[in-house]
Amino acid sequence: MRTHQAKRVEIIIEAPMETRLTAALERAGVTGFTVLPVLGGSGRSGRWTREGQVGRQGMVAVVCLIRPDRLDALLTAAFEVVERHIGVVSVSDCEVLRAERF
Repeated sequence: MRTHQAKRVEIIIEAPMETRLTAALERAGVTGFTVLPVLGGSGRSGRWTREGQVGRQGMVAVVCLIRPDRLDALLTAAFEVVERHIGVVSVSDCEVLRAERF
């Protein structure tokens, strides 16, 4: 089966910023994403849990799979939101089936 190159972008951000982030992604032309709850983790400030150190609403992970030529627009939109808030953005190479969906 033939696969197609894509980029997987994961954005971890404070849950109250989810709507602002996803709206920015949509304005940048991102047509699909998945939002997942984040239960806890460890970072520059140490370990944290949803009930602990990071606000009461916790964090979410927004995952996008996109064509490589659309990456810059997505990252620009994400940075406009993440730069002023707690957040991490990662990009990795991946392969997808049905490239027309991305």
